[in-house]
Amino acid sequence: MFTFNFEGGASVISVWLVWILVFAVLFALNEVTRRSKIAGFTAFVILPIGLSALWFTVLRDTTYTDWFHLVKVYSSTAGCIGFWCIRHLHGKSKKTGRQWHLYNNRIALCFPPLILAINICEAVARDIEIGANYVNGGFLADEAMYVVGGTWNYMNGAAGIINIITITGWFGICIRKITKKDKSQDMLWPDMMWFWIVAYDIWNFAYTYNCLPGHAWYCGFALLLAPTVCAFTIGKGAWLQHRAQTLALWCMFAQTFPAFIDKGRFAVSSTYNTTALTIWSFAALVANVSVLVFMIYKIVKIKRNPYAGELYVDMKGYKVVKALAKN
Repeated sequence: MFTFNFEGGASVISVWLVWILVFAVLFALNEVTRRSKIAGFTAFVILPIGLSALWFTVLRDTTYTDWFHLVKVYSSTAGCIGFWCIRHLHGKSKKTGRQWHLYNNRIALCFPPLILAINICEAVARDIEIGANYVNGGFLADEAMYVVGGTWNYMNGAAGIINIITITGWFGICIRKITKKDKSQDMLWPDMMWFWIVAYDIWNFAYTYNCLPGHAWYCGFALLLAPTVCAFTIGKGAWLQHRAQTLALWCMFAQTFPAFIDKGRFAVSSTYNTTALTIWSFAALVANVSVLVFMIYKIVKIKRNPYAGELYVDMKGYKVVKALAKN
């Protein structure tokens, strides 16, 4: 294939079936953890503590210990914990006697864009690292994964930086109102429009294909698609929350069972086709530049500051999500 090689000894059909299973499990686990406060706390506080003890003791010879994988699993988990707190923490002020909710605190609302930007920066740093040090190809120093560096890494790194610049309207983050069908109290981000999400997905897939070529079939394809499908269907407006939760769950699984994606029967390798690497990174750069151009156009047209307020308030997608929020 142009992008991947199915070389684990399994048929193409069986590998696709496993991909569908991974996608379905991630989608289902996200549904459970977003709809249940207790399940969310268990999955993103209690479970990581228990697994961390295993990773650094009985599994220390098999789990990933390079800086990137450790930063990724703990930063994504930190995001989930922060989002859980924004959604569920509340109390009564001793001074005024009034009820307070963390989601009404403007300082707390800086956390979601901050953790998102940090997450993107981690990947940008990895792209640049591989582009600079692995031009002729080679195995990463801390893990048995072969990578090939080139101009595609720098293109995708630039796309990631633009992706950060185009994060807008975080002070408009709000909570989903409780209904009979959905009691999740999702963290909604009305200004995070579909085109930004698509640009992010293309960039992140290009990143995984550049820097995690042996994992991209699952963590760059199934893992990216699960939160996006949820955000475009039953979990509208809460893409970042879905993304953080599915990423954290996948990272915990990969840390615990690395052989599944590295050398198991259903492992899928990259073709290391430099044309494919270039095309995906170029597509990521074009997509994110397009979002930036549109953002600038909207700023000029409606004269709104995208960082102090919300930018896409006149668009249908924004209005649909805003209608789901608590008053």
